[in-house]
Order: sequence, then C-alpha cells, then structure tokens
Amino acid sequence: MRTPKAPSVESHSAIKGREMLRQKRSAVTAGGQPSFELISGLQFRPTRPVPHEDGTLTEVAKTSWQEVGLPVVQTHITTTLPGRVRAWGLHAFSTDRLFVVKGLVSIVVFDGRTDSPTYGLVNEFKVSERNPGLLVIPPNLYHGWKVIGIDEAYIINMPAVEYDYTSPDALDLPYDSPEAGKIVPWRW
Repeated sequence: MRTPKAPSVESHSAIKGREMLRQKRSAVTAGGQPSFELISGLQFRPTRPVPHEDGTLTEVAKTSWQEVGLPVVQTHITTTLPGRVRAWGLHAFSTDRLFVVKGLVSIVVFDGRTDSPTYGLVNEFKVSERNPGLLVIPPNLYHGWKVIGIDEAYIINMPAVEYDYTSPDALDLPYDSPEAGKIVPWRW
C-alpha cells in the first residue's frame, strides 16, 4: 500500500524567519533502522512492545540475533535519575549491550579511534520503553547518556566481558571536564 504524499503547496517567500528554518530529517528509515551512518562496529536492533491482554512483551536479546554475537557473561541494571548525565565511558576489551527498560534516554556514541573508517563520527539514539532497541557498543568507543524524560531510567547492560573487581575494564572521562570538551564533540 502506498502512502499518499502531502499535496503540493505553493511556497510563500514572505514568511518572517523563513531563512532560519531547517528541513526536518527523519531519524529512522521506513524499515525502522537509523537513517544515519552508524559508527564502524556499532549495532542497533530496534525492537517493539507487543501488546497482549495483560500488558506488553518486549524482546531484549536472543542468541539468534546477529547483534548479540558474543556470549552474555553478565547482566546488570543501572539506573539514572532524570536530567542526569553518565558520560564518557570507554572499555578497552568489553562490548556493552544496552537496553533501556524504563525512561527516555539519549545515548550517544563517539568514535575516537584514529584508525577507524568512521573516526570522528557521533551517533545519538533516543530510546525508551516505547521506542526500545538493543544498542551494541564495541570496545574503544566513547559512550554515555542523559535521561531526557521525567522518570528515573532503568538500563540493562549485558557486557561481553565479566566485571573484574580488581582491575575493571572501565575508563572514564567526566563529561563536564575541560578535556571532554576537547575530545568528544557532543554537548547535552
């Protein structure tokens, strides 16, 4: 079935501020995939809540999904309060698999790998329980998030490497530090 196009409307050049307007761009394709170039190695699998008589069911991850790939060795939930930012983190060895269970979250990934074909690229994903998806972040990518909704966010992570309490594979660059402003070209 073809979607009808909007009727052609004559353009009026006498609109105050017209030169300041920007053409809107869709964040997703007709198939639900991101409409922007993904950072090399980054994967996103949109999912959807399926309604039933008692509520909804949303798949989080399945071993048959290409995006899951590496074994799930640990699963944990982290929460973040409304308006708070958790950034910038980076793992030298582990792959993160993030899934927002509750809350509206802007997750941003930056490719600072100088040998990457997507070096310097930034990807933003706005995800929630109403717009769910599994985001797979390979090693050596800066990533972080901000809760942009009004509720505390609950985020599941299924890393590919088990947490090592004596030597964590977790490097942090505080998002509000002067250094972060020189490295990661993103501000919330």
